[in-house]
Amino acid sequence: MNIIITGATGFVGKNLSKFLKEKGHHISPLSLRKAWELDQNAEAIIHLAGKAHDTKNTSAEKEYFEINTELTKKLFKEFLNTTAQDFIYFSSVKATADTVEGFLDENHKSNPQTPYGKSKLEAEEFLLSQKLPENKRLFIIRPCMIHGPGNKGNLNLLYKFVQKGIPYPLAAFENKRSFLSIDNLNFLILEMLSNKNVGSGIYNFADDEVLSTNELVKLIANTSGKKEKLWKISSKLISATAKMGDVMKLPLNSERLKKLTENYWVSNQKIKNALGIDQLPVSASEGLEKTIKSFK
Repeated sequence: MNIIITGATGFVGKNLSKFLKEKGHHISPLSLRKAWELDQNAEAIIHLAGKAHDTKNTSAEKEYFEINTELTKKLFKEFLNTTAQDFIYFSSVKATADTVEGFLDENHKSNPQTPYGKSKLEAEEFLLSQKLPENKRLFIIRPCMIHGPGNKGNLNLLYKFVQKGIPYPLAAFENKRSFLSIDNLNFLILEMLSNKNVGSGIYNFADDEVLSTNELVKLIANTSGKKEKLWKISSKLISATAKMGDVMKLPLNSERLKKLTENYWVSNQKIKNALGIDQLPVSASEGLEKTIKSFK
């Protein structure tokens, strides 16, 4: 299959491109930063390019909409003029909810609070409003936090924290959250492309199991040969410190505290039902261990 991938130089793009090539598919990277046109021989387009959520909150709001919304509109309009059958748009769970009570599924009424989430949702709404020819499919993917070897994100920061033997001071916060292994992401995309019975629509991507941040700290410690150190400092004191961090630009701010301690349980049942599978190939703990080992 001939597949166009935008954002092919990013973490997900590199891994997905390599995986699909190994499975015998031809990958054409497409940069949207300069003049571009679609390969008329393409059979599928995977749109990964976008502006990621800025946890430091230094980005201008219009940048999110220019990149995440307007570029997506332009690309999809071009897709409709080609013979390509599948358009896969990588949105985010943050397009529908910043916080979650219970678990998040695709029926949740969307109400994003950040420019990032709003720009992703606006792109989704545009895509869903367009008339789709019978021979084409539109997949809107909402992944939760993606990780894997080579990924430099909050997991890496937490790893460095534990590796230095510093006690984890947020153990008073009890939470459950979902993660997404890059291996499971790759598996799901390949299965969706290969299975022509999967219908267009919105699909959450997440590992099967949920973990608390405290369990994650223990997993990092055990994988790294360290002893876990969990401190249960008053959550009120920690929250006040994070608010100071917003003003003084400290490593711990409200956004980072939220990412580390919030409940964010994402259901992946819809995509598993669509593919007719009971479980993903990599468990949450197995995927996280693989990522943690790569940090050494």
